[in-house]
Amino acid sequence: MKLLTLLFLCSTLLLPSLTQEEEDPQAIDCNDEDVFQAVDAALRKYNSELQSGNQFVLYRVMEGTKMVDSGTFYSFKYKIKEGNCSIQSGLTWQDCDYKDVEAADNGECTATVGKRGPKKFSVATQTCKITPGKGPVVETKFTCMGCVYPISTNNPDLEPILKHAIEHFNNNTNHSHLFTLREVKRAYRQVVAGLNFEINYSIVQTNCSKEHFQLLHPSCKASPDGDLGECRDNAYVDIAQNIADISQSCDLYPGEDLTQPLPEICPGCPVVIPVDSPDLKEPLGHSIKKLNAEHNHPFYFKIDSVIKATSQVVAGINYFIEFIARETNCSKESDTELTENCETKHLGQILKCKANVYMRPWENKVQPTVNCHASNMALLRIRPPGFSPFRAVQVQETNKGATDSDFIEGVVATTSPHATEIRDDLIPDIHVQPDSLSFKPISDFPEATSHKCPGRPWKPVNAKDHTTETGDYSDFDLVDALS
Repeated sequence: MKLLTLLFLCSTLLLPSLTQEEEDPQAIDCNDEDVFQAVDAALRKYNSELQSGNQFVLYRVMEGTKMVDSGTFYSFKYKIKEGNCSIQSGLTWQDCDYKDVEAADNGECTATVGKRGPKKFSVATQTCKITPGKGPVVETKFTCMGCVYPISTNNPDLEPILKHAIEHFNNNTNHSHLFTLREVKRAYRQVVAGLNFEINYSIVQTNCSKEHFQLLHPSCKASPDGDLGECRDNAYVDIAQNIADISQSCDLYPGEDLTQPLPEICPGCPVVIPVDSPDLKEPLGHSIKKLNAEHNHPFYFKIDSVIKATSQVVAGINYFIEFIARETNCSKESDTELTENCETKHLGQILKCKANVYMRPWENKVQPTVNCHASNMALLRIRPPGFSPFRAVQVQETNKGATDSDFIEGVVATTSPHATEIRDDLIPDIHVQPDSLSFKPISDFPEATSHKCPGRPWKPVNAKDHTTETGDYSDFDLVDALS
């Protein structure tokens, strides 16, 4: 009872409002101030665990995501280099420079850090792989004692707990049939003297009655019209990996209460289709094939997600589908067609598409029409070269995708594809009217809303900036220099 009370208090303080709807992970800007603070907390923690040697200094944040549920959690990957400050120096890693030797150690770390306040971050998990200057990779791990943090719903550590939870439910309810797991919705873990887990999941009634089955059997299948349940479990796993305690709260709903009412019969009326319906597989296949055939982009696109879909029975079937398509790594020059092995590019182009697919299966007749435009997630502002050296990389990346204007609506290139190859010192001053329709002035610093990864390399405080450093020079005459 004391353990349950303690767990309740910890959950109240560290993870309030767990019943709120969880948001999907969001891409982060690797140069964001909060991301830097999270990395700083992770690197400080790693350096504090070292027993000897030098501290490590941040090199660059490589990638990451942010999940906002009842709190904010950053999951990211960053690279580090050995610094010239010892562990016992009393300095922070930001006060150190990189160790100026070829044998300096390098590392890559993956961490999950929670944000508890405006400037308060706590490290939940961290794994670092350190490559010595001459030697094998050394892997170190760190897990925050007492921190509650989200874990994957596919984490194998959940399997024995869920199996025990389902058995507990079936043995302690008076329902006539056995229930099985339907879906794990979210899960959290806390490291104590063992592990605390909190799991939210749904269950569904099977075709196996308790009269004939005492336990779930592989032949027990979920009933399409069976009752459903929503459960929340708190489990404690001791150091010996035994489930020492579990508490369970489940709400059951009769199957008919969750069944959508049958639509009125309306010949020819559009009917909404679930976005994961197998009926959409064939029309979606025709849609993406049509898109890739008409699109002049050098790489294939594949469907990332379906937004909504309807069907209409006419002299055949009309499908109306809205979906998101993403650029893949499969080139039309080297690959004959789009396959399942084609992976989407992290920084590839994103299209929002509307498709109308008319099908008459008995005649093998298919007429797909697809219209796409660039998603706002993929658009970057373009400024003429020479305005800011900080934008050179972004302009090049944008120009790579600017050849698709024949197919994508709303995309207007404001610079030539090779503009960034021209030397800045050869470009004359450009005067642009503030109200010009073809160009909107922006600041010299990146927008906070743009997602840029990897981030800028960290510059130690003692590093010399050769672009701005000036020295003491004696006066000289130009005539002397020419003589």
